[in-house]
Amino acid sequence: MQSIELARRRLKLRDLHILVVVAMRGSMAKAAAELAISQPAVSRAIADMEEELGLRLLDRGRHGVEPTAYGRALIKRGVTIFDELTQGLQELEFLADPTVGELRIGSSENVAAGLLPAVIDRFSGQYPGIRLNVSQAVLGTSQYRELRERSIDLLLGWIPTPFAEEDLLAERVFDDPSGVVAGRQSKWARSSKVSMSDLADEAWILPPPDTFPGSAAAKLFREVGINMPRTPLTTLSIHLCCRLAATGRFVTLLPSSIVRFGGRDLSLKMLPVKLPRRPPVHVAVVRLKNRTISPAAEKFIDCVREISNSMVEKPRLRR
Repeated sequence: MQSIELARRRLKLRDLHILVVVAMRGSMAKAAAELAISQPAVSRAIADMEEELGLRLLDRGRHGVEPTAYGRALIKRGVTIFDELTQGLQELEFLADPTVGELRIGSSENVAAGLLPAVIDRFSGQYPGIRLNVSQAVLGTSQYRELRERSIDLLLGWIPTPFAEEDLLAERVFDDPSGVVAGRQSKWARSSKVSMSDLADEAWILPPPDTFPGSAAAKLFREVGINMPRTPLTTLSIHLCCRLAATGRFVTLLPSSIVRFGGRDLSLKMLPVKLPRRPPVHVAVVRLKNRTISPAAEKFIDCVREISNSMVEKPRLRR
């Protein structure tokens, strides 16, 4: 490879962008279509880069192209370069007009059913010109993939304790224990004191038993000393739990934030049932550690803090 200084002077940002798109699409033809340029122009840009660097960046085959080790290293940094460039341009846009911009948010379902609507209501009132794109993040080992790939700007959701993702920053905003929930029409909603044994014969909505939330629910019933109740429905859908619990015919277990932030609108009430002490469940704003966030993201995080602090007791922020 030629000297780094010489390569840096000769490497074109346009060609690097073409390389990144080719790698993402796995095909020069698909990259050309996305970039609205000809396929020979794509091939020429890649060939020029390989010639300037003296390294092969792509392996060509019958089924498309695949980055070499050299190509993967350059593409990884290229993604970061273009992400930072985009953030810089968004900052210029925001400085020129603080009422415009775009923000991409990932949210777990429990946050989307509770905290998030309250935050968006306040944020959109203050910054009506900023576009919000919200996607659902599934809790699990791959939930941070979209953050790392920079397809979202921040994530709102539960985090484990301890939080061991070294490349991510997690700001805890409140604790979110689960509780027993029923509809406001339920006879139990009028009771000042309810025990789990009182609810043993009720129709429950619980997570499937072969899931992590389902096994946690089974453990809860064992700890309070009663058998698993009748469950005419098992589901992981919080939306379904809320709608059916609101009828007054079912009881269920839901994160307390859903009732705190939206219980009145959803016709839900947290029943005064004392449950065994459980490890705290933290809701946090998660973002990449070494990524510059946009002014719009900073304003959104401020709204998350304001809503959380005004409606929920502030947790101790220990890391």
